Amino acid sequence: MLNFILALLPIIFLIIVLSYFKMPGFKACPIALIIAALEALFIWKQPAKDVFTGFLEGVAMALWPICLVIIAAIFVYNLVVHTKYMEVIKQMLVSVSKDKRILALIIAWGFGGFMEGMAGFGTAVAIPAGILVAVGFEPLFAAIICLVANTTPVAFGSIGIPTVTAIKVTELDPIVTATSIVLQSGIMSILVPFFLVAMIGKQNGKSIGESFKGVFLTTLISGFSFFIPQYFTAGFIGPELPSIIGSVVCMGVTIGCAKIFIGDKQSDFDLLSEKSNESIDMNKGLVACSPFILVLLFLVLTSSLFPVIRGPLAVVKTAVPIYSGEGAKPYEFSWLVTPGVLIILAGILGGLIQKCSLGEIFGILGSSIKQMQKTIITIVAVISTAKIMGYSGMTQDIANFMVATTGNFYPLIAPLIGAIGTFVTGSSTSSSVLFSKLQYSTAQTLGMNPTWLVAANTVGSTAGKIVSPQSIAVATAAANIVGEESKILNGVVKYFIIFAAIYGLVVFFGANLLM
Repeated sequence: MLNFILALLPIIFLIIVLSYFKMPGFKACPIALIIAALEALFIWKQPAKDVFTGFLEGVAMALWPICLVIIAAIFVYNLVVHTKYMEVIKQMLVSVSKDKRILALIIAWGFGGFMEGMAGFGTAVAIPAGILVAVGFEPLFAAIICLVANTTPVAFGSIGIPTVTAIKVTELDPIVTATSIVLQSGIMSILVPFFLVAMIGKQNGKSIGESFKGVFLTTLISGFSFFIPQYFTAGFIGPELPSIIGSVVCMGVTIGCAKIFIGDKQSDFDLLSEKSNESIDMNKGLVACSPFILVLLFLVLTSSLFPVIRGPLAVVKTAVPIYSGEGAKPYEFSWLVTPGVLIILAGILGGLIQKCSLGEIFGILGSSIKQMQKTIITIVAVISTAKIMGYSGMTQDIANFMVATTGNFYPLIAPLIGAIGTFVTGSSTSSSVLFSKLQYSTAQTLGMNPTWLVAANTVGSTAGKIVSPQSIAVATAAANIVGEESKILNGVVKYFIIFAAIYGLVVFFGANLLM
């Protein structure tokens, strides 16, 4: 019991100071790092060298690839703003609908899910939040909406890496595992669009009934048009593409519904800006979107879907021994196939297409790095804390205590363990590495279906993404509101509780049916 409480101290500290004392993340997270390091040294008796090298490995992982990809996403957004083509994209989006509810479904839910499926690492929050601000959303609100939207797609983010990792760790069947994850998260895939619309209604001072007036059917279809393609993709193809195919279908269907059911009807949720009378021809639209199109192209062509291209690029890497403790493996720096490098390259080429000089492009890249300074401090501290907690055994002690005290009711909290993994590390993939084997072993001990509980870990990890300090840091950077982490945490924590509760019930009843 004592070890459980002590292991939770860095997490408890972050929750308290971020939510109640309103301390900015770039100040709070380094303190949590110090707490974790001192506990690892004096309570878990980890050698000082191992604590220090664990910290160094955390710094390396935070900078490459996590901070790199976030800087890249912010860079592309800032570049398109600089060239004035963001106004063109804004006009294109508003031409679909001026209704904020529809725009949130298309940008935060559909496009955000697509970016998660393609790149992950914060791009699904950074780029959509920036676009929402550009079309007229209040920055803090845009950040909160994108965090809530970036949940169920996370299980299959970065071409399915969290699920693929869980499958590799446990050697489970890919199709069955991926399908189980889609089934467990299905209720939330349908409910998240309703959350987004309700949030916009509340911000506009409307009742629930008024919030959904004219868009209830579109909202419902938006959720199902993501869930159904995701299910069939997982069942027939596997874990790599469910979020990509689901989000592409969702965007197309949502836009179609907006045109059919809403059209040019005015509502109380319309953006204040008038529609531009300027028509956007296809060529201008392609130029405006060229950086994002190139991001998509580069990420797809260098993914595991195209091994002929990925293979030669993936071998360009450097393995560096960093962590010195038991079970240490060299940390690999992939130089060409990491999303951050590809997104920056796409941004440079896109900037040239938009008639921006190389000097301006690199100047924008430099200013984007400067803009991200506080966010980089936050993320480095969070990932280093996670590494120290993981290597010292603190994270495992948290999970072991929860397993030991719940018994046959364990499935209720199985998703919560996955969520803790993501809260601490900021990564659904890291949660899979930490706890998938634990979930598998626990299922065998309790006589339950191992695939179902391993899937529960991945599903729970998507909920943890909402409140992860790393995700919140990305959101504040994208919306240019660094220092407002406490407001965002307070705005999203209730949704995390809803996700964790629903996932727990789904997993519990499903586990009993499958016994």
